[in-house]
Amino acid sequence: MTAAVDAVFRPVAPGRVHRWGGARLIVARARELRRVPPLSPAERRVLGALPAWRQAEWTAGRLLAKRLVGEVVSAPADGVEILPRDDGSPRVVVGGSSPAPALHVSISHTAGYVAAALAPEPVGVDLCEFASADAVRRVADHFLSPEELSLIGRERPDAMTGAWALKEAAVKADRSGVFGAAPRGIPILGLRPPVLGGRRRAMVWRADDAALALVLAHPGG
Repeated sequence: MTAAVDAVFRPVAPGRVHRWGGARLIVARARELRRVPPLSPAERRVLGALPAWRQAEWTAGRLLAKRLVGEVVSAPADGVEILPRDDGSPRVVVGGSSPAPALHVSISHTAGYVAAALAPEPVGVDLCEFASADAVRRVADHFLSPEELSLIGRERPDAMTGAWALKEAAVKADRSGVFGAAPRGIPILGLRPPVLGGRRRAMVWRADDAALALVLAHPGG
């Protein structure tokens, strides 16, 4: 971990479903997601408990997640629910029964973008806009080790935001939190291509002016 990495991430097209490592992924511009998906009574209760400023992004995330679920499950749109666990992470429920054990979902929002990922194993997705690079630099010492900072460097906005998105996606896949010790326990060993410690696979793309990270945790084989 001595050389800085040229973090030019491959672009990914918003609005389309992409596949990587067995996962399905979609990112969209928030302004283009105006439609409200069919919501169950349980989902409407969750939505109603949110502050007004959160409701639009919450429904946009569910719209994308349900689109992904609809590609792999034969169920009507109103039969798919994306409900929160006790820790706030999303889970897939089909047909009103118990959570679908082979479907793992993750959702991310920024002011300008929304993303969702679906996989047969624990998955995390995260977005970080390049304009947030200065804010990420200010907290870099809390989630990156000195070795990681040497590898990534502090100068490039895409490198800093890509590193943040990777860590956030990883802790989502682990269902832990980005604050505290958890991010330091998931070392970044490479950024282009992204390599994480532990039994994890990862990728980072550029979605317009944002870094988009996907992490699959504990893959088989």
